[in-house]
Amino acid sequence: MIRYACEKDFETVRKYDKHISETELKNAIALKRILVMYQNGCFAGWLRFNLFWDEIPFMNMLYLLEEYRGQGYGGRLVDFWEKEIADSGYKVVLTSTLSNEQAQFFYRRNGYVDCGSLLLPGEPLEIILRKDLT
Repeated sequence: MIRYACEKDFETVRKYDKHISETELKNAIALKRILVMYQNGCFAGWLRFNLFWDEIPFMNMLYLLEEYRGQGYGGRLVDFWEKEIADSGYKVVLTSTLSNEQAQFFYRRNGYVDCGSLLLPGEPLEIILRKDLT
């Protein structure tokens, strides 16, 4: 099951998502910018997004617990998000991943194309990826 996170999901998501402050996590839940996935009643992972430049949906975080990886759940979560975004009138989405992470291959297999990069001091290259939803 995939659904938007609600207040009761806060503690579960917070347990794993250390890349966002508690305040921002609560805000993201209130704004319906986090999707959670449950399999057989067990928490499997989440997708968190925001709006880049306040107008382009940007997937900030896609995370599946170890035991749910490599089984197609990530693709299902992204597909659900993309359909929700398209139904809201958006025509393009963005995401990013570090150049030393395997996620870049997942995104490319799922129709995302490289569209830029960001290089921060002391970090590997951040690859920006884009997908047209039309």
